[in-house]
Amino acid sequence: MQPTPAQDSPPSPGPQAAARSPLLEITVTLLIPSLILMQMSDPERLGPVTALVVALSLPIFWGLRELVTRRTFSLFAILGVVSLLLTGGIGLLQLDTQWLAVKEAAVPGIIGLVVAASALTRRPLVRILLYNPAILDTVRIDGILAERGHREAFDTRLRNATLMLAGSFGFSSFMNFVLATWIVTSPSGSAAFNEELGRLTLLSYPMIALPATLIMLGVLYYLVRGLKGLTGLDLGDMLHATQDKD
Repeated sequence: MQPTPAQDSPPSPGPQAAARSPLLEITVTLLIPSLILMQMSDPERLGPVTALVVALSLPIFWGLRELVTRRTFSLFAILGVVSLLLTGGIGLLQLDTQWLAVKEAAVPGIIGLVVAASALTRRPLVRILLYNPAILDTVRIDGILAERGHREAFDTRLRNATLMLAGSFGFSSFMNFVLATWIVTSPSGSAAFNEELGRLTLLSYPMIALPATLIMLGVLYYLVRGLKGLTGLDLGDMLHATQDKD
């Protein structure tokens, strides 16, 4: 018998969701802006002001597009857009380059403080970022934790993992300041400033983002290892996808 369409059927993902590509995102938000800043800032080409505006407009519009199409307003996405706007303001207003280093350190620093503060609440951010139903079968895990009387021990581990995650943002804040101070030395508003900003953007990924990602993976390992000891479940049993197949 042919099934008839039901009103409560889950909607199929829209074209924007299907078309999302990490490679495209990196190209639009990192590679193209960096190349524009490094290659098109000379006065005989776009010039420093136009090149800066064009280069920063790409990741800003991409971030705004993601906020609109996904219909969720992430704190991290909003801070990313604000960070780019501040970078543009520093360049266009020709402020002292030291403000760029301060801004580069302030954004991950603020996130780290928010994450650390959440460890003192009943909803530490690790619970939202890593321990969530999209990744783990939290209903099953919570039930086993309650049966074994390990809820308090797990809450302690969640707080510790949250502080570790805050430490990763603290690392990014420090490295951002050092890298920006080291690379960007030319006056803001100049072609040399744009070229140095482009190099800073490229180097920030291998020198900052990758180590910070490794730290976050370490936090996830710490959390999963604790869950394994407290519940007796293997990782495959914790993952939500494996339960859907049963």
